Amino acid sequence: MAGDAAEYRDFRGSFWSIWPIRLLVLFIVMTMAYAGVQLLILKGPPLVAGVPQAEAQLGAAAVGCAALILLYRLLIRFTEKRWPGELGARRSVPHFIEGAIIGVLLFCAVYAVLFALHVARFAGVGGTQGLAVMGAMSLASGVGEEILMRGVVFRLIEDGMGTLAALIASAALFGALHLGNPHANLIAGAAIALEAGILLAAAYALTRTLWLAIGLHAAWNFTEGGIFGAAVSGGSAKGLLKVPLTGPDWLTGGAFGPEASVAAVCVCTALAIVMLTLAIRRGHWQRIALRLRA
Repeated sequence: MAGDAAEYRDFRGSFWSIWPIRLLVLFIVMTMAYAGVQLLILKGPPLVAGVPQAEAQLGAAAVGCAALILLYRLLIRFTEKRWPGELGARRSVPHFIEGAIIGVLLFCAVYAVLFALHVARFAGVGGTQGLAVMGAMSLASGVGEEILMRGVVFRLIEDGMGTLAALIASAALFGALHLGNPHANLIAGAAIALEAGILLAAAYALTRTLWLAIGLHAAWNFTEGGIFGAAVSGGSAKGLLKVPLTGPDWLTGGAFGPEASVAAVCVCTALAIVMLTLAIRRGHWQRIALRLRA
């Protein structure tokens, strides 16, 4: 205990306690690591002789995600002199499973709305050929993007400026980063910021762990592309089902995918409001502040 207290005092007096510095360094390092994991999943399996590509992709995703988690833990231990409880093992499996269930049900709710509005129709069964890569990329995006956007950006801005500033800034950045995706436009970026940026931040604020957000994010992406065969943030996918969307882009999401639809925005925002309300009731909302060291 005395050693931990001494380490904390050393941290408070170091330049690492200046949260914008930590934010910049951690953001750059984790972004590069996440890009490396994506490259490993897409380019690595063909280089592994004698292993089917599906198994190799899933294995690459598992190894890559484990590496991202370990790297984040080491960085936090080094820069903040603490154990990162937001990515600890305690209740990690229950929170991940809960998040995955929410992600599946949430995306199914979006398609239920689209079916009710007669812009979605069932056109048969697809195939399983795209499940492995979709599963691998969904897991990687869930782990990598949640560590980066909620574990680094949201958490550090919240420590320095409060929850509201962190919510707005992290959601806006998350939407802006998706503008580089295929078929993206300002409407798609705004939709991602509103539905995913706010919802996933709310999931972290509610639980104060990243695991619920990771499970939700990964399951949403997999259900979208792997089950319904819809475009995932502009990227094409082959799913178990064929469920084409026909209608105006504001309702279907157009070529970017149903994430850019008003249906997804409404469904996700409704859940985000519920989560934020619960977070406030649990005392997890930090008031507006302006601190340089946190």
